[in-house]
Amino acid sequence: MSDQGLNRPAPQALDLLQSRRSGSAKAMVGPGPSDEQIRTLLACATRVPDHGKLVPWRFILFAGDARARAGDVLATAIASADPAAGPERVAQERGRFQRAPLVIGVVSKPRTGVPIPEWEQVLSAGACCQTLLMAAHAMGFVANWITEWYAYDRNVLAAMGLSPEERIAGFIYVGHPREPLVERPRPDLASIVTAF
Repeated sequence: MSDQGLNRPAPQALDLLQSRRSGSAKAMVGPGPSDEQIRTLLACATRVPDHGKLVPWRFILFAGDARARAGDVLATAIASADPAAGPERVAQERGRFQRAPLVIGVVSKPRTGVPIPEWEQVLSAGACCQTLLMAAHAMGFVANWITEWYAYDRNVLAAMGLSPEERIAGFIYVGHPREPLVERPRPDLASIVTAF
């Protein structure tokens, strides 16, 4: 048996993992990914662990005019939920999806009646989110995994086409940083690692 490829470091991959960081959606600019790049991002996201091959997730793309339509949904929802919301708040919600050139909604859709625990299926959707972040970083984009209030508002989710059993694992905002990203402190491994 050949050991070719075993124990060989992949420095570019490790550099990629160790350099990824989130960029603020508020500070993103275009251009966003091309159609081909979007297909690549999504193809990467489908390679996550998926116990039972259930595909317990799906994706919603918000690009171009769809971002404004999504903003209209948010503006309507906040005005309905909070009659005291002023014009500034309504305008803020209307512009949320336009902060980045592309937003990918990752929908968690666990299957029932199968032996795979729901928790594992939800974690698989979370893995889609993380993989999208890494793939975007590998392509030279910056990305941010966001939920915010609208990920939990059933009226908003229904308007986006989610069934009552589906939830948003995250909205992945993708673009370019307006300014260079600043590294933030990371946890000290000694404080989070124990040996059993």
